[in-house]
Amino acid sequence: AGKEFRASVVGLVKEAIGDAGGWCMFIHDPELLMKGAADRPYWQHPAALVESDRIGSGTRIWAFAHVTAGVVVGRDCNICDHTFLENGAVVGDRVTLKCGVYLWDGVMIEDDVFVGPNVSFCNDPYPRSKVHLDVHPKTVIRRGASIGSGAVILPGVEVGAYAMVGAGSVVT
Repeated sequence: AGKEFRASVVGLVKEAIGDAGGWCMFIHDPELLMKGAADRPYWQHPAALVESDRIGSGTRIWAFAHVTAGVVVGRDCNICDHTFLENGAVVGDRVTLKCGVYLWDGVMIEDDVFVGPNVSFCNDPYPRSKVHLDVHPKTVIRRGASIGSGAVILPGVEVGAYAMVGAGSVVT
């Protein structure tokens, strides 16, 4: 089954980015890429970078997502393309993070939350270059909330259970 799995993933990558010979530059070592894939309880696209060992079963992590060490992701989540999850971020079960969402240290998302494309989370109320906080304000998105595309969530905010945040909103 391991060889069949490897062949199907390599085939998907070739299909996705073409078979003009350049795909080998993108995936230098397909054997290394697939190392441990059959043992993972979650699915990871070959172009995703997952450094955390705390990813729940049934979760899908798509292309160009970066999940750093220290991140916790629950079960049955969908982490879409071009997402970034920074150490200290916590994601509950059955959460959807659409494309272009970045979760920073101090952001906690409870179960069954939908976060639309390009939602921006902020974790520093007074950001300055090269000045880092020792502790970030906690931003919490409660169970079942939905956040519309392009919304901006400022640091230290709590979005209530089952709340609906409209697209383009700024939540202060």
